[in-house]
Amino acid sequence: MVDVLGWRKLLGVIAPSTNTVVQPDMERMRPEGVTNHFSRIFVEDPLALSNEDFIAGTTKIAESTLDAVASVMTCKPDYLVLGMSAVTFYGGVEGARAWKKQVEDFAGVGASTGAESVAAALKAYGNVKTVSFVSPYYPVANAEVRRFLEESGFEVKKDIPLQCKRWTDIAKVTPETLDGVIAELDGDDVDAIVQVGTNLSMVDIAAKYEAKLAKPVIAINAATYWHGLRACGIEDKIEGLGRLLAEF
Repeated sequence: MVDVLGWRKLLGVIAPSTNTVVQPDMERMRPEGVTNHFSRIFVEDPLALSNEDFIAGTTKIAESTLDAVASVMTCKPDYLVLGMSAVTFYGGVEGARAWKKQVEDFAGVGASTGAESVAAALKAYGNVKTVSFVSPYYPVANAEVRRFLEESGFEVKKDIPLQCKRWTDIAKVTPETLDGVIAELDGDDVDAIVQVGTNLSMVDIAAKYEAKLAKPVIAINAATYWHGLRACGIEDKIEGLGRLLAEF
């Protein structure tokens, strides 16, 4: 017997309790027969005014992640999609692998992380050597993203940390702001543009600019859900949310 609605796969989706973007984003990407089961990492909405504040906030997310995993595992999902971003980049490629292994060992099922999903997405497009990226983070976390991308084989040309003061402020960054950011990140020497930070709403904007610029523009929520679907053997092509989900 199989789950009546999730007859193909049950996905446990994890995100910070302050996040208002991951859940609606990933519901839009969900194919028939796949169901998403959301679990929130309890975290306060702290005021970040420095690199140190930002690292402290993300550390609290990391420390509470396994509690959220334990909660969602009671519905017996087949796989986990981790809709939290910054900590998955920390420590470069080896740090990212260690973080994923910790979650998978605890859960007893596989998991897709933001960091590995972005790297896999860039490689799926092919011929991507140089990238630029935007985040809602502080510079200290952007340095970790840069390290991960460079260790994954990509040259980072530019990066912009938006330095959002609260986790909930990330979801308030406007499309108009991101228009200007993409213009600043783009260039003839940039093969692809990446957005990290799962509470930054950029799936639609990425799809729009991907068509306009004729180069990959990757939103982390699309990359992570795509990675999770493909890891589960779900090959459905989903239109309207960028080339990654529609073609690869």
